[in-house]
Amino acid sequence: MNTTPIIALALIGQLDLLQHLYGEVLIPPTVQAEVLAGGSVGVGVAELQKADWVRTVHLQDPRRADLLSDLDRGEAEVIALAQELNADLVIIDERLARLHAKRLGLPLTGTLGVLLKAKERRFIPIVRPLIDQLRQGGIRLDETVVAEALQLAGELKPVR
Repeated sequence: MNTTPIIALALIGQLDLLQHLYGEVLIPPTVQAEVLAGGSVGVGVAELQKADWVRTVHLQDPRRADLLSDLDRGEAEVIALAQELNADLVIIDERLARLHAKRLGLPLTGTLGVLLKAKERRFIPIVRPLIDQLRQGGIRLDETVVAEALQLAGELKPVR
């Protein structure tokens, strides 16, 4: 799991959805450091520190992440760790990182995918207000992706 979904879900008070949906979540040390770099006022810092179901796992071969040099280090380590562990799922939002993960055949979702699964499993009743909160909190979301998510959630307003 990458930094952005941790911060995004913490921002809207929904980080615990990850535990409900997936049990244990693994992150590489760089992702942990990126979140904790926010200090005591950073979004996601307190939530990550309390989340004993998030486990930091070191790469066995850090050079694997070096091969993804066009990504930031956290994204590269997430993908490399997923490869090493043959992960069930990679949670990452950034477009280029998602392209790499797809190219490598890694099962993939992002923040909106987590919200959709949470609605499907009835952990949340509706997705739209959470998407609005993400946007209000400064999380940039592609209009097409939002429309697709709302369509999948059965919450897309009809166009007249």
